[in-house]
Amino acid sequence: MTDQRIIAAGFIVYMLGVVAIGIAAYRRTHDSASFILGDRSLSYWVTALSAGASDMSGWLLLGLPGLAYVSLNESAWLALGLLVGTYLNWLLIARPLREQSMRFGNALTIPEFFERRFNDDTHILKWLSAICILVFFVFYTAAGLVASGKLFAASFGLPYTMGVVLGAGLVALYTSFGGFLAVAWTDTLQAILILLALLIVAGMALWHGAGSQLNVDTLSRLVLERTATPLSTTVVVSAVAWGLGYVGQPHILARFMAIHDSADMGAARRLGTAWTGIALVAALAVGFSGHFVLDLELISRDSETVFIHLIRMVLHPAVAGICLAAILAAIMSTADSQLLVAAAALTHDLMPVAGPNGRRHPLRWHRGAVVLICALATTIALNPTAMVLDTVAYAWAGFGATIGPCVVMSLYSPNTDRWSALVGLIVGALTVVVWERLAGGIFDIYALLPGFIGGITAIALVNQLRGSRG
Repeated sequence: MTDQRIIAAGFIVYMLGVVAIGIAAYRRTHDSASFILGDRSLSYWVTALSAGASDMSGWLLLGLPGLAYVSLNESAWLALGLLVGTYLNWLLIARPLREQSMRFGNALTIPEFFERRFNDDTHILKWLSAICILVFFVFYTAAGLVASGKLFAASFGLPYTMGVVLGAGLVALYTSFGGFLAVAWTDTLQAILILLALLIVAGMALWHGAGSQLNVDTLSRLVLERTATPLSTTVVVSAVAWGLGYVGQPHILARFMAIHDSADMGAARRLGTAWTGIALVAALAVGFSGHFVLDLELISRDSETVFIHLIRMVLHPAVAGICLAAILAAIMSTADSQLLVAAAALTHDLMPVAGPNGRRHPLRWHRGAVVLICALATTIALNPTAMVLDTVAYAWAGFGATIGPCVVMSLYSPNTDRWSALVGLIVGALTVVVWERLAGGIFDIYALLPGFIGGITAIALVNQLRGSRG
């Protein structure tokens, strides 16, 4: 069997595995509550691992190692911000959100939670937040499909379009079949695969380097070279600020809402934070090791292929196939979560309730929404030049600055009402939009930071004004 066929076998095993999980979840999906939130039945370890996998996406295996290859300083600050943000999200948001989303009428989505928590009988807050989720996640999912198209093209020489369609078909199949449980279970498998791949590649690359030119002196020199140039305050602040975005990511927050017992949140926090920390350090090691293992110098955007180059150079084809499949797993683990949340925003939050007596929509509506949104994302992804890396950063900032302040204040500010939440959501969104269009000086700071601060401040000011009038 040729090396290419051995690698392909790893992909096929992975794809058959996630389809099998989707079929198993299908048998436990019987209504809207099970399709959207899995009947709040997740164990702590599925909650923790699936949250980590849905968070990181292919960026963990491609983008972060590529940044570490180019700038170890900046990548380390970014990883630190993400790790701290992950921990604080688990510590401060996870348990209160699980308990309050249940308390306020068993809310299944973040927009529905906002409407019930703030007693918004106008439905404006739910509709506006649902529209933000739907629009952002269509493009966010498209970015993941672009990555899948490029992965299949680079790994097997398939046409880019075929790679996009193959990735889209796979994620739409198991997501529409099994809903939230399929997404959570496959993401758990993907989290394990992603971590193993990072550890294997990082370990083999370091071992390979130790067998040739790597020693303590060489390692020290390389570290000093890659950290000698000091970073500006703007770059450091922007990198760390990425951690603020966690409190506004609906696909991550959904995992907190779905855990079976909120008393298990501490165990989930420890496991989830440990997974994230180990994965981030391994990703940094992968990028850094490229300098003393690879025979070529990667420049510009080619740096994001350092993980793939190392796989092909230091691993046996059978192991390489598994590690390359981990890239697809990372892409799918975020795309499926975003696809499901976007579909729920369309059917559960934006569409009128079907049937008499407030009955929820039948499952075929939810499954159809998954296929429809995936088709829209696929159409966008078929033109790779239409998607740029900035789209992901922009969406992350958008969610963090709009959904994030509302989540924080809904849990920790009892006097926040629908009007202050609505003002905060609008101010956060406008701040990000305007900030991204300005440049120079303070405007070079990542838009998430001013957007989040603006949203929180706006809610607090409106609360103060309405309280003084009352």
